[in-house]
Amino acid sequence: MIGTLGPCLPVDLLMASGRLRGPLPWDLERATPRADGWLESRFPRWARSILEGWAEGRFDDRELVVFSRGDDVVQRLYYYVCELQRRGIVGGPRPLIFDVAKIPRATSEAHTIAAVRRLAAELGLDDDALREGIAATNAQRARTTRLSTGRACLLAGTPPPHDLLHAAVQQAGFVPIGPTLEVEWSDLGPLIATEGDPAVAIGRQVHARQNAARGFGDLPAGTVASAERHGARAAVLWHPEEDEARIWAVPRVRQALADAGVPTLVLSRRDERGGDGAPAEIEAFLKGLNL
Repeated sequence: MIGTLGPCLPVDLLMASGRLRGPLPWDLERATPRADGWLESRFPRWARSILEGWAEGRFDDRELVVFSRGDDVVQRLYYYVCELQRRGIVGGPRPLIFDVAKIPRATSEAHTIAAVRRLAAELGLDDDALREGIAATNAQRARTTRLSTGRACLLAGTPPPHDLLHAAVQQAGFVPIGPTLEVEWSDLGPLIATEGDPAVAIGRQVHARQNAARGFGDLPAGTVASAERHGARAAVLWHPEEDEARIWAVPRVRQALADAGVPTLVLSRRDERGGDGAPAEIEAFLKGLNL
């Protein structure tokens, strides 16, 4: 079985292997004494939980774990796992990095296509297998594509590693729009063409997909576009203390939402586990709008 970590992975390729298990699970409440001793203090709790689980042998039923270079924390965690295995401190599945490039230019697209070809070769997948993977994944995409109905609230910023914020939005009578971290990492992205070179088609889709963690796209414009697409009546920008990348875009995103007439609650440098009252603040904010 193949586990995954991070966004913008070539799901169609992994589906073609017939062994895709999906993102590794985490437990934000689990003690992580070994991971705390190995990782720097700014690593988020979900990453500590994964490394602790790795050391405990919780993922030994996976043969391989594919890490994405599209997320800084995931990339750094990959190197820690490699070094700990090299020293014989931990065992577990073989880690492999998918070298996705996200800069919107032709050389980055070509780099990502080459990464798709390398991973396909690593897994022994030819073009016919990749086409079958694309067809199977497209069928899943067709079943899951839908827009929200009802009063929508956009949950933007950092995808939370839990559903507490989504539950708070629902409790206030709104429909939450925006993924949790697990949902973002499981996202299939848009449909992929089945004709032509399948590695090129997969690589182009992965390269073009929005990835706020890297910040090469126009995040304010993308956030407003998402709000407008779903008819969001309000927005919440949530960032945990550990997110040192997306937080820099908060003033621009907030201004863009204000210009679009979307009332916005900003929750920055918050408790990753949601234990600082953020759900109650979200519920009070939405109920106070009288929409």
